[in-house]
Amino acid sequence: MPIGLLGGTFDPPHVGHLVLGECAREQLGLERVYFMPAGDPWRKAALGVSSAAHRLAMTHLAIADNPGFHLDEREVERIGPTYTVDTLREMHAQGLDDVVLILGSDALADMPAWRDPDVITALARLAVAPKGADQGEQAWLAAQLGLDAPPIVVEMPPLPVSSTLVRERVREGMPIRYLVSPAVEDYIREHGLYR
Repeated sequence: MPIGLLGGTFDPPHVGHLVLGECAREQLGLERVYFMPAGDPWRKAALGVSSAAHRLAMTHLAIADNPGFHLDEREVERIGPTYTVDTLREMHAQGLDDVVLILGSDALADMPAWRDPDVITALARLAVAPKGADQGEQAWLAAQLGLDAPPIVVEMPPLPVSSTLVRERVREGMPIRYLVSPAVEDYIREHGLYR
């Protein structure tokens, strides 16, 4: 059975990440969805990202109640910048060779700037949640990446939530209940994150 790979900064992981993971798992018949926090997210280096330890802990708390989700720590354990292509090569070397890379359309649009996008698309099938991009736009993005066909579309309800929104609400003293899991909300409060 294929597995899904849902990577990201997860600063913090929010309900949109969880819904995307679950929708992809169900629709694509994935054995598991591997949630993989980036250790050193090179594309966000100037944004003041929370420590890998905090992001890993919050991701663990966010997915703990779903047996179809798995926390993969390899990118946090890797020294230096983390690249999706290196992760996929490692997974293939371990025999995990039927991988579906789960993305939002914003990440797909950014993929030409990633390291070795042609190798990424050779090592994994792409599944994309629209996030405002229609299928014609996704087909254009796929053509830019040299894909023979548009990525698989993951149907999910529109959830206008982002990690940026959660951080801003915490900073402004506004509630984040139901935007993140209760355990993640407690963790953010207990550790004084995003103040």
